[in-house]
Amino acid sequence: MRIIAGEYRSRILKAPKGMETRPTLDKVREAVFSSIGGRFEGGSFLDLYAGSGANGLEALSRGMDFALLNDISHAACQTIRENVQALGCGERCRITKMSDAKLVQTFAGEYAFDYVYMDPPYRKQRHYEMMSLMDRAGILNDGAVLILESGAEDSFEEGPEHFTYMKSAVYGTVRITYYRYSRG
Repeated sequence: MRIIAGEYRSRILKAPKGMETRPTLDKVREAVFSSIGGRFEGGSFLDLYAGSGANGLEALSRGMDFALLNDISHAACQTIRENVQALGCGERCRITKMSDAKLVQTFAGEYAFDYVYMDPPYRKQRHYEMMSLMDRAGILNDGAVLILESGAEDSFEEGPEHFTYMKSAVYGTVRITYYRYSRG
């Protein structure tokens, strides 16, 4: 697993050991970032189920100012810390270990994100609930893009209030679904 483009291009990332996490494949990450613009001129990125931190670190490499990398697994958070240290980007990110709902509630009013990457365990998809919670907590900037990774067989076209379905794409066994947030 590696950073695909930008400041940290070609740098190798560690992945947590075992079957607890499922890192996003490089080819999927490359397609996702190409789809949302490829490069950024600042902004903030939330990697809600970060695993190795690869998605948030890719966002930093491509020009995001800040990434919050969260996972509930101790092993995943340790791997994220090692990856952040290896890249030397600790001043541009924050690593947290908490549940998705607790993170949203904890940082309401402190952070507002331009992009959110959600890659929960596929069997525990509750993305509508989490999207609604993010909306109520006010942690999304108007126009934010939410990216949902799921199994290819899943279909999530209708979003909750304030989220407009943009598109989805299938890459092997993975489906990526995009929503745009608007307060209306």
